[in-house]
Amino acid sequence: MDKAQIIFILLLSTAVIFIFITAIFYFLLQYRKRKLLHQQQTDELQQIHARELLNTQLEIQTQTMQYIGREIHDNVGQMLTLASLYTQQLEFENKAPQIAGKIQGISKIINESLTELRLLSKSLTNDTINESNIVTLLQLEHNKINDVKKCNVTFSSNQNDIELPYQSKSILLRIVQEFLQNSIKHANCKNIQIKLFTTDTNVTLFLQDDGKGFNSNTKESNGIGLHNMKKRAKLIGGTYSLKSTPGIGTTLTIKILL
Repeated sequence: MDKAQIIFILLLSTAVIFIFITAIFYFLLQYRKRKLLHQQQTDELQQIHARELLNTQLEIQTQTMQYIGREIHDNVGQMLTLASLYTQQLEFENKAPQIAGKIQGISKIINESLTELRLLSKSLTNDTINESNIVTLLQLEHNKINDVKKCNVTFSSNQNDIELPYQSKSILLRIVQEFLQNSIKHANCKNIQIKLFTTDTNVTLFLQDDGKGFNSNTKESNGIGLHNMKKRAKLIGGTYSLKSTPGIGTTLTIKILL
């Protein structure tokens, strides 16, 4: 075998080895792409399932509350109304003057209970979230907390009317309520800011308190309330960013696509 043949064989062997290695790399690359695509499809299916489950849960919750509200109004309310009429009749007949004061007291308790039940029934049966936009809902929550006078809450938005789907409005409202509750009960804050603003592509909810804050590396940062807020934001395709500094306060930012 002469030198030219040896060189040819070596070159051919090198080419075969190169093609073989290239084929292996190509196969591995295609396998990784397919694996990533499969994982993305699985994640998307899980997110779609989670959103559908959320919509079902919200619908069932709304229907259940409305049913309870109607039952309170139609059954319990009527029974208390009847009891109130009986006590008024007893007081009018005045057959037992010695217990007239007690009858008046019972009548007062029944009437107060009726008032509370009517308010509860109304709150359960009304559809405020469905009928109101998110700006109005947050303004109502802001007013409610300020009426308690435990801390000063400010609310601002760059628009007066931001239309969002029911589930997005409901979840953003629950996140705000959870943040307010945590800030008032645990952070001992004096001021809370609520900001809602939009761009052409997204809605941003910004929450901030000046409470005691916490270290994000401790167990406190993984509490049930914070976990629930993060999970809820994810269910509506939102991004969740929480920052807290001991002695300074806590900031939460939620972004969702329009």
